[in-house]
Amino acid sequence: MDLRPSCLCLFNIILLAGPACGLQITSTGPTSIEKASGETVKLDCQFTLAAEDSGPLDIEWSLQPSDNQKKEEVVIVYSGDRAFEHYYEPLKGRVHFNSPDPKNGDASMNIMGLKATDTGTYQCKVKKVPGISSRKILLTVMVRPSKPRCYAEGQTHAGKDMVLRCSSVEGTQPLQYIWERTTGNKLLPPLAVLDPVGGTMSLRNATEAASGTYKCIAKNRIGTEECLVEVNITQPPNTAGVIAGVVICILLVLILLALLLFCCCRARNKKKYEKEIAYEIREDVPPPKSRVSTARSFTSVGSQRSSLGSMSPSNLHEYTKPQYDKIPSEEYERPPSHAPIPPPSRMAGPNLSRMGAIPVMVPAQNRDGSIV
Repeated sequence: MDLRPSCLCLFNIILLAGPACGLQITSTGPTSIEKASGETVKLDCQFTLAAEDSGPLDIEWSLQPSDNQKKEEVVIVYSGDRAFEHYYEPLKGRVHFNSPDPKNGDASMNIMGLKATDTGTYQCKVKKVPGISSRKILLTVMVRPSKPRCYAEGQTHAGKDMVLRCSSVEGTQPLQYIWERTTGNKLLPPLAVLDPVGGTMSLRNATEAASGTYKCIAKNRIGTEECLVEVNITQPPNTAGVIAGVVICILLVLILLALLLFCCCRARNKKKYEKEIAYEIREDVPPPKSRVSTARSFTSVGSQRSSLGSMSPSNLHEYTKPQYDKIPSEEYERPPSHAPIPPPSRMAGPNLSRMGAIPVMVPAQNRDGSIV
């Protein structure tokens, strides 16, 4: 085996500090690149060949694992004068060689539509036996802040403390939050306390002068996004007046309830009194006779009066005692229950007239039934 070319290259490197012999990657660009998501990046990998590099040309781009336990992922390959671009599924359709013919010395790779998951260390390896060389590039895909959400916390009354908050869900760290005032004198309140990392602005002992529109800007190295929040500081409500109004309302309700209760009790007592009076009247007045019995009694009394009017000594013997002792049975019939009927109570003349009775003159009789 002839070792003279290798020895000559080694002699040039060590003693003469000349250019290295064989295949070399000549790219001098940055080895660390930062790009925003959605953009396109070119990972540079230029190379030169030597006369003794006579083997087939192989170019391979791979993604180096961040953890030693993970394996290396091949991204794109050029071998046998052909490019193979579908090795790595997450980059499928978004990666290709920069040159249509990489064997001319340009093994650079382009990645389109960058995503945050594309962040990593990429290695370009060029091999043409006996020469071989490689280069690593750190790619960081940064995400610009998403549109932040602004809102206020706490009471919006004068003399109270409140906090304005601003937060972005997405965005590559470090994120910085900046508060500005867009109305009035555009100066922040003198007692405002800012937290650029947490995105808060505290307003202590807020006054009406702090009212206005505030803007929060979320910012990182890629871009910015902003949101607005409206602050309206008002005077606290008159608590004494509110309490007095509540007390008055309660008193009015109690008075209405008392009046309602009084009216109900009065109506109940009045109804009870009317019932008692009705019962007393019913106890003093016997039930009226039926119309048939009354008519018969009136007819009987009239006939007796006519008989008495025509009475003479010659016919007095016809009116004996048994005639006056005879009582019509239909006027004194007992009720169906066969309970004894109490004797009628004496009624005053006005009560009888009010009940519709007709005064009748009855001739006086002796104990033996004779007329006086």
